[in-house]
Amino acid sequence: MPHAGLMDADALGPEKAPLMRAKLHIRGGRRRLRQGKISAGIVTLYDALNAAMEWYIISPERKSELKIRNNDDMRKDSDVFDVLIRSGVLDVKFEYKTFDSLVERALNQEMPDYDYAEILKGIEKIMIQLGVMPFDENELPPEDPRTF
Repeated sequence: MPHAGLMDADALGPEKAPLMRAKLHIRGGRRRLRQGKISAGIVTLYDALNAAMEWYIISPERKSELKIRNNDDMRKDSDVFDVLIRSGVLDVKFEYKTFDSLVERALNQEMPDYDYAEILKGIEKIMIQLGVMPFDENELPPEDPRTF
């Protein structure tokens, strides 16, 4: 994964670590997509999205503003996504369940001809609404060219 060896989660702490992971995975996912590693890029963007949502809800201040119902499992990514939509944090037209199914497909097969443009655009909109993007890539640790 793009964050391997580039960050020390313990040193960053419980709030900064998922934010850094999200940024590293956005960068790595984009690179993989450009390189034609479509399946790997999609899976990497999925991890970026989940790290970004984890970062968002870990803040007590942000979490206190969310409309969380008793049956929402905040350890379940799809529930967190639904809470963020319900709470007005996200207003994008993005089908999380469809994306989740695409990730399952990407985990099981290569998809060299898949047109990822809309998925990438949707993920980037979410990242902007969550406050993860934009960010200065020069502030991130340099990529390790040996990573997939």
